[in-house]
Amino acid sequence: MSRIGKMPIPVPAGVDIKIADGAITIKGPKGTMTKDIHPEMIVKLEDSQIIVERPSDEASHRALHGLTRTLVANMVEGVTKGFEKQLQIHGVGYRAQMNGSVLNLQVGYSHPVDITPKEGISFEVGQEANTRIPIIYVRGIDKQVVGQQAAEVRAVRKPEPYKGKGIRYATEVVRRKAGKSGKAGGK
Repeated sequence: MSRIGKMPIPVPAGVDIKIADGAITIKGPKGTMTKDIHPEMIVKLEDSQIIVERPSDEASHRALHGLTRTLVANMVEGVTKGFEKQLQIHGVGYRAQMNGSVLNLQVGYSHPVDITPKEGISFEVGQEANTRIPIIYVRGIDKQVVGQQAAEVRAVRKPEPYKGKGIRYATEVVRRKAGKSGKAGGK
């Protein structure tokens, strides 16, 4: 039995759930999400808990069991709390600022890079209190879209291994390389 799949998903107060026609719709304080459920998975609402069941112990059903439960649990968490990714900008003269809802990055190119947020995503720019490192907050209710948008922002200028300059996740550790150790030959 799947340890993840068999755990019930608690439904917080203020969250409305509708299961119909192979899809689940979850409405909460932060928004509404709808997702299609695999036709072989059974999702039901019992006593303010969502329960995901599988029809048999086949390998494909076991794989879908935990996946379906996790996707539904992420939907519940997204409409109640939301998801957030933090990105730090390291480098002299590297900056980020908001231009309406568009994120404007100046990260060492000859031109600024503008990133328009995907639907349901919002950006915010701040600074870390002690080090004054610029931080970009990527927020939304869909975990997959938040992660994808954060990866696209990071891809504008990935951290390089020699000086550590670039855009990185707040929890990311950049392994540094030594670089040139000196001139070869003694002339």
